[in-house]
Amino acid sequence: MKNINRRNFIKKTSLASAAISMTPMMAQNTAYTERPLAHQYMGGFAAPKIEKIRAAFIGVGARGPGHLKFFSSLPGTEVVAVCDLYDDYAKKWAAESKKIGGGKQHKNIAVYSGEENKWRTMLKEVKPDVVFIATNWKNHAPMAIEAMKSGAHAFCEVPLALSLEEMWNIVDTSEATGKHCMMMENVNYAREELMYLNMVRLGVIGEPLHAEAAYIHELRFQMEEQERGTGSWRTPHYAHRNGNLYPTHGLGPVAQYMNLARTEDNFSSLVSFSTPARGRKLYAEKNYPADHKWNQLDYKGGDLNTSIVKTHLGRTIMVQWDETSPRPYSRHNLIQGTKGILAGFPTRIALEGGVEGATKNHHQWAQGEQLAKIYEKYDHPLYKRLNQVAKDSGHGGMDGLMMYRIVECLHKGLPLDQNVYEGCYWSAVGVLSEHSVAQGGMPQQFPDFTRGNWKTTPPLEIIS
Repeated sequence: MKNINRRNFIKKTSLASAAISMTPMMAQNTAYTERPLAHQYMGGFAAPKIEKIRAAFIGVGARGPGHLKFFSSLPGTEVVAVCDLYDDYAKKWAAESKKIGGGKQHKNIAVYSGEENKWRTMLKEVKPDVVFIATNWKNHAPMAIEAMKSGAHAFCEVPLALSLEEMWNIVDTSEATGKHCMMMENVNYAREELMYLNMVRLGVIGEPLHAEAAYIHELRFQMEEQERGTGSWRTPHYAHRNGNLYPTHGLGPVAQYMNLARTEDNFSSLVSFSTPARGRKLYAEKNYPADHKWNQLDYKGGDLNTSIVKTHLGRTIMVQWDETSPRPYSRHNLIQGTKGILAGFPTRIALEGGVEGATKNHHQWAQGEQLAKIYEKYDHPLYKRLNQVAKDSGHGGMDGLMMYRIVECLHKGLPLDQNVYEGCYWSAVGVLSEHSVAQGGMPQQFPDFTRGNWKTTPPLEIIS
């Protein structure tokens, strides 16, 4: 009898402990259900037209230069400030921007560098129309929030933020200021992803039921970037965090195929599991002395994370992340419908009744040269219009196409292709996956960043 009572006591206290440990997460998910007064919903929001877009760039080490170069080449733009922690970077890319503009378009570029918070001074002194942020992850949310408060639209590299609290602050600031905050998910502008979006919208695969998305990219070589560069700050993330730290490249496109957070459906919950952490530790031991700083880290982040998202309609998305294992690059990119399936890496299609001119039934993939007619018929009109303009911009043209669309929407006063809520939902997978892994795969609920307004948000149009 004493043993039974002891077991009941242990069971009850364990449940109580679990409830206490989950309280902060539950509070974060439920504490922002009401929209503050005077705030406006930003789904489908169109800002007033900007004839000449005055832009400031924060971070010109890795991703920033590509954004700056293509922006500088577009008509109706002006680079007014460049900010970086390192003086040589800031001066170099301010000078490059002036060259691209032929000495006329971008004449008076203020340069800020040398201190961690110079970007704050820049925002106060320059007052740009837009700010492009390409810094380390921890700075994304603070910089985007301050940019909007200073009167600028914010465009930020992925992920948008590192905590649910930061995401809510971004949403509230965007709604309070009436300023865009777009996470620049460039993969949504890749040729295959755009074509699949078009095919899904046209009903080619019927009703979408399941998707698979990934970011599989072996990046251990970045550990050599010890003072500057991505590896200098990402490596501690791999060591101290365990989850899907970089979900948006694969997730963004499939979320838009499924119309998540736009009228039809939305994110509901997530479970997540990680493999053991092996690859980074082995790599450090093999390539660096025993007393090197990379060998002093206790690597906790699993080499591969698999997360499963459940939507309100019961549809599923598998999201994987692995920047460690020795394997080929893949974003996976798969969407399964009631009439067929579209998949990537390599691009291949199977449809009930077969793919016209290629296969007889859904038991065979149409791929390679067999897809010529599919591209001809279903290539997204946006890709057809802008491919030649953006083809040399980076990542196969997707970077330039994204930047062109940002500038086009701001010039014409159109809603952006990605709204602030989508950036938060896609980034939230990172936070929720860490909580799920830590709790042995326990389900985590997504916050409703739209506060219910996703049900009336129009789907992303097939823009021509």
